[in-house]
Amino acid sequence: MSKATRATKALADAGIAFTVRPYDYDPDADHIGLQAADAIGEEPSRVLKTLMTKVDGKPVCVIVPSDREISMKKLAAAVGGKSAEMMKPADAERLSGFKVGGISPFGQMRKVPTLIEAEALAHDLVYVNGGQRGLQVRHATCPKGRDSRKLRGCAVDDALFL
Repeated sequence: MSKATRATKALADAGIAFTVRPYDYDPDADHIGLQAADAIGEEPSRVLKTLMTKVDGKPVCVIVPSDREISMKKLAAAVGGKSAEMMKPADAERLSGFKVGGISPFGQMRKVPTLIEAEALAHDLVYVNGGQRGLQVRHATCPKGRDSRKLRGCAVDDALFL
């Protein structure tokens, strides 16, 4: 498994310190984020999942703790839309350039609006997908001098959960 991906390159190019954490990816897991948290021995609230959604037909990347579910109605409202839905896997892969189960918020093929749930910032260090199945990257939520939210152009919202 390569530890160099578009996601790790984007973080390195932005000067954001991170460490890579490979793990055994289970393609049959019911909840990929929870499986990743278990595999690396971390609290699910520290392992963030990247969801590719559509709000009023337009793509939106959403970052939330892996043990939480978002309300599509609240997501739509957070970005001023009327309706939201999960993006079809093939569309998410084409837009992000990553395979489902390996979608990272960093290094995506196309920049899309990104929303991060405020609760995802509750920890100093978090894990996000490193751009391939079985690879997490750990980084600070607000690294010294460089904010990873700015790299993604993230808006922060505190009302996305069910």
